[in-house]
Amino acid sequence: MSTAFVTGGSGFIGGALIERLRAEGWTVRALARSETAAVRVAELGAEPVRGDLEDRRALEEGAAGCEVAFHCAAKVDDWGEPEEFERLNVFGTQNTLDACIAAGVKRFVHAGTEAALSTGQPLVNVTEDAPLRPDSPIFYAASKARAEQRVRAANGDGIETVVIRPRFVWGRGDTTLLPELIQLVESGRFRWIGGGAQLTDTTNVENTVEGLWLGATKAPPGGVYFVTDGEPVVFREFVTSWLGTQGVSASDKTVPTAVADAAAAVSERAWRLLKRPGSPPLTRLAVWVSSKECTLDTTRAKRELGYKPVVSREQGLAALSG
Repeated sequence: MSTAFVTGGSGFIGGALIERLRAEGWTVRALARSETAAVRVAELGAEPVRGDLEDRRALEEGAAGCEVAFHCAAKVDDWGEPEEFERLNVFGTQNTLDACIAAGVKRFVHAGTEAALSTGQPLVNVTEDAPLRPDSPIFYAASKARAEQRVRAANGDGIETVVIRPRFVWGRGDTTLLPELIQLVESGRFRWIGGGAQLTDTTNVENTVEGLWLGATKAPPGGVYFVTDGEPVVFREFVTSWLGTQGVSASDKTVPTAVADAAAAVSERAWRLLKRPGSPPLTRLAVWVSSKECTLDTTRAKRELGYKPVVSREQGLAALSG
C-alpha cells in the first residue's frame, strides 16, 4: 500500500483526489491550515497535518514516509495582491518541494494550469511545448508559471516531478466557480463577452484527478501533460448547460470584447490606486476566460499515460443535475 501527501486537500481538486487515493487503497496525509480544513480532510479519509505552505516543519512531517506528494494548494483567484500570489503560489510551491526532497519523497505531482501559458492571447490547439509566461500581466497566471518553472527545474534533483495541467475545472464538489456564476446571473450582472461563441476545453474534476493519478503512477519523470474532457465545446453552450443543471438560465445580453477589456483595465486600475476592498466588478482574467479560445492538444497524455476521460461532459452535467 502506498502513502501520499496532499496539499490543498480540503479544496475542490484536492478533496476529490483524496477520495480517489483512498478508493485505490492508499494511505493519505493532507496539509490542513485550519481546524475546519482538518475536519474536512479527516471526513474524506486522510490524516490531517496542521500547518500551511509556509510551515516547513509541518510540510516535512506530512511528507515523511510518503512515496508521492500531490501539490494542489494554490491561490486561485482573478484578483489579489501580487505579493500574496508570489508567497503562496511560488514560494509555497518551492517550500513544499524542498520539504518533500528533505523527507525523501520519490515523486512530486504538481497541479498546474494552462493559464501559465497566457498573456491574454487565444490558446489554439496548443501543446505542452508552448512557453511558460512568467511575464504575464495577470498575477495568478504569472505566479503559476513561476511555480511550474521551479517544479520542472527540481526534477532529478533528488526527486521526480510531473506537472498535470487541467483547464476550467468543474463538477461535483465545486463550492466556488459555479455558485459565483449563479450569483452573477441572479444579480443581473451576467453578460456574454463577445457573444461567447469561442471554443474552450474543460476538465471535469474526476478527469483532473485521473490525470493526477496517472502522473503519479505512469508518467515518466519530468513529464508535463494537458488533461481535458476530450473534445472542446462552444463556451456559451457549455456555460448554458452548466447553469441549467441548477435550474438557472443566463441572460442573452452581450458586451463587445473590446469594451469588456477596457472596462476591466479601468476597474483594476481604480481598485489598485484607490485601495478599494474586495475585487473589481470585472477583471482581465475573467475577460480572458470568458472570451478567448482555449483549446489544448492532449495527444501526449493519451500516448504516454494512456489518458482518456473517465467522465464525459454529458455524464458530468447529468451528475450535477441529480
